[in-house]
Amino acid sequence: MDLVIGLTGGIGSGKSAVADAFARFGITVVDTDAIAHELTGPDGAAIPEVKRQFGGALVDASGAMNRERMRDLVFSDRQQRARLEALLHPMIRDESARRIAAAFASRSGPYVMHVVPLLIESADYRQRVGRVLVVDCPEELQIARVRQRSGLPESEVRRIIASQIQREKRLAAADDVIDNSGPIAAMQQQVRQLHEIYLRLAAA
Repeated sequence: MDLVIGLTGGIGSGKSAVADAFARFGITVVDTDAIAHELTGPDGAAIPEVKRQFGGALVDASGAMNRERMRDLVFSDRQQRARLEALLHPMIRDESARRIAAAFASRSGPYVMHVVPLLIESADYRQRVGRVLVVDCPEELQIARVRQRSGLPESEVRRIIASQIQREKRLAAADDVIDNSGPIAAMQQQVRQLHEIYLRLAAA
């Protein structure tokens, strides 16, 4: 069967590190964040609509969306955030579906890891993936990681976390959980164990 694992988790939980660990087993990773960056990068497919709907000030000199300005806008105005999501989400879904289908058509791996930060927030997420894998760690560790990599102030990181689904609800929706609060080796061991499980499920 064509098995799609939906990998999700809060900001700073370590989704990318976990996805990279699965990729090292030859698993195709389809990452919606990466697709969003392509769509909103220099002359990306979403840029004309970003410019039309939000104005030229939200596009920088390189032809890419100004992420800092857009983040300030959408996290302070729920209506603007909904507009951006209405623009980007259908494009991200279409490109994700195309890449997942291509992975199965080419038989590039036994299953696909689909990284979707806001997976649980999607009403139809159970129709999109066969299994939900949540990467989890305590909130204070999330904050520390995001601040270290981005330099954002703590208040900004907490605002982003507050805009995402509650940790408890995310965990309640999980079929599998990776505890990413410890050393990298511990995370990699959990990935190895889950990979074996997913191989058996994909072969069933």
